[in-house]
Amino acid sequence: MTEKLSVEAFDRNYRAVKERLASALQKSGREEREITLLAATKTVDADTIRYAVEKGITHIGENRVQELLAKYDTELTVHRHFIGHLQTNKVKDIIDKVEMIESVGSLHLAEEIEKQAAKKNLIMDVLIEINCANEESKSGFAFEEAENAVAYIDALPHMRVRGLMAIPPFSENPEDSRKYFQKMAQLFIDIKAKNSDNKNIDVLSMGMSGDFDIAVEEGATVIRVGTALFGSRKGY
Repeated sequence: MTEKLSVEAFDRNYRAVKERLASALQKSGREEREITLLAATKTVDADTIRYAVEKGITHIGENRVQELLAKYDTELTVHRHFIGHLQTNKVKDIIDKVEMIESVGSLHLAEEIEKQAAKKNLIMDVLIEINCANEESKSGFAFEEAENAVAYIDALPHMRVRGLMAIPPFSENPEDSRKYFQKMAQLFIDIKAKNSDNKNIDVLSMGMSGDFDIAVEEGATVIRVGTALFGSRKGY
């Protein structure tokens, strides 16, 4: 865990994030209601998460199963997503503790989520993870696999495909992400058009602390922001 962030530091960071978001919305002609700011809470202590929720954060995302379970607070009214790499043997531990799994990057994982969701008699909302730069170090479907993946996974009775997510290659220059965000936005539009009878596909999760402004300009509906809210943390 990291050192506890002061409330003053969080307040300052939160204001700065909201200012960046407002600028991106103005530049793109979009409205605040179109964007969900998801706080990525990897290594963030439970007290800081509670304070962030008190200040207006409505969605949080965890990267690690063990950490999610350690900080799970049943009294905290917040939407929880799982946003990290999920091992199949860990699905059972979180299946009834998150509202959405954003990182479904293989059919094998999807089938395990289906199996565990069936046991709990629930329907799990998921995003299909796209490996937007074909990086060997990352999981996810290639662009050309996306349409079939959406169709297959959405047909599973205990899963509901809500959209797509992606993480572009890291770059010091946020503008380098734009071409990947543009390709993701076009894929999202294409998949929505080909699944016009599926009104559930409405989420495009892309953009993090360094480049969420550009993601918003290019059509993101969810931005996953950690460092810009909570400061630099070990493991980020």
